[in-house]
Amino acid sequence: MSARTQDEIIARFHASDDFFGFAIEVLTESLTAESIRSINADAELPGDWKPQTGTELTEAARGYLDFAAEKALAHRGISAERSTIKLREYAWLLGRDDIVQAMDNADYPQYGVPKVKAFADGMGWTPNGLSTAEVIEFERMAQGRYCTDDCVGGCGQ
Repeated sequence: MSARTQDEIIARFHASDDFFGFAIEVLTESLTAESIRSINADAELPGDWKPQTGTELTEAARGYLDFAAEKALAHRGISAERSTIKLREYAWLLGRDDIVQAMDNADYPQYGVPKVKAFADGMGWTPNGLSTAEVIEFERMAQGRYCTDDCVGGCGQ
């Protein structure tokens, strides 16, 4: 189960100032059909809709960490920003206010890697599927440094 109640999720949904709706995407995944319809009476949902809770929610967050690291390492600006927003919402849904705070306190430069690292460290995870070189680049970027000394892909630009 999510560490948050439906009322808390709905309140956060309404309070979101996320222009592109990235936070809302994650929050909606943990809402019941009834809660979604309280926000949008015309919402069309699959007949077997069920909210992500517990293990499903944790697995979604875990998988999204890998995606976030990939986008940041690829110097994908909007995708990297989306990833930090979504990871923050996963942490919030899981009741990890400590991680939310750590992410809020982390700098964004280097495609949000300091924020992604704050999430990963807080959860006790590391991004999966990274090569040895990518792990080194990720760690450098988490420190606010260029991925490589001679980066031409966007670090510091």
